[in-house]
Amino acid sequence: MIISRTPFRISFFGGGTDYPLWYKKNGGAVLSTSIDKYCYLSCRYLPPFFEHKTRVVWSKIETVGSVEEIQHPAVREVIKFLDIKDGLHIHHDADLPARSGLGSSSSFTVGLLNSLYTLLGQSPTKAQLALQAIHVEQELIKENVGSQDQSAAAFGGFNKIEFGGSEHIRVSPVEISPSNIDLLQNHLLLFFTGLARSASEIAAEQIRLTPQKTKELQLMRNMVDIAEGLLKQGDLDNFGRLLHEGWQIKKTLSPQVSNSAIDAIYEAGKSAGALGGKLLGAGAGGFILFFVKPSDQARVKASLSKLLYVPMKFENKGSQIIFNNGTKTSNA
Repeated sequence: MIISRTPFRISFFGGGTDYPLWYKKNGGAVLSTSIDKYCYLSCRYLPPFFEHKTRVVWSKIETVGSVEEIQHPAVREVIKFLDIKDGLHIHHDADLPARSGLGSSSSFTVGLLNSLYTLLGQSPTKAQLALQAIHVEQELIKENVGSQDQSAAAFGGFNKIEFGGSEHIRVSPVEISPSNIDLLQNHLLLFFTGLARSASEIAAEQIRLTPQKTKELQLMRNMVDIAEGLLKQGDLDNFGRLLHEGWQIKKTLSPQVSNSAIDAIYEAGKSAGALGGKLLGAGAGGFILFFVKPSDQARVKASLSKLLYVPMKFENKGSQIIFNNGTKTSNA
């Protein structure tokens, strides 16, 4: 059996510039970090005593006779992509709910690739995992997704991730002191809105409007460099204020990014003392992040007491194999 652990991520700046439609012509970048909330996938070859060929346990339990029958799109396409002929038992668990803005679907795809490669006796690089997950989601599944989530999940850490050019993706750790990293973490509050949404549907509308949003997307790309500079200077207050500016711009990308419920949550957090914040992911629900001075955090938590507060820390490992009891290449 193989068990992988793959982190979710928080994206601070640059979201929207990681869609191929934009970055193939203009280049793109995001500033993001992986966090200590994870997707777990256990994979093993299925013993040859069952009528079904493959068993997949996620929010559903699938027992199927062929790969083509698998309903979970990432499982189906990754097995086909890796050309695995043997039967499989795949089981998914996660620390946080799906469809919540933390890149959970891409963490799943990256973790599944990592697990199945290991089951085959191979050791993929982090770049392979990121690029192949992007290929599976964008080209095989045809999801309306960008390229940041797969990169953050595979590499882990606090990074500036650039898109476009011959390398397609370039991941550069942000060089800031450990004390400033700790200080930044201590200024962040993460809340679950309780609102689920289809990121692909929201992203589809944003992608459709991309040609009309050149100015906004260029501003969002430039904010990545500005934010990186603020962190290196230790100017955290202005980093928080820049989050607010970025959220105001992001809301103009599509009418589906926010709604009255999200706006009310955000305004409550700001009124209670948050310097800035943003809804994570494509929009319309999921998790919302606030930048709040420690002295003001009790007041913000009180104002948002109806929401679930989720403590978290940054992590820097990316997708890992945490259990491997030996591999084989065939059931024969």
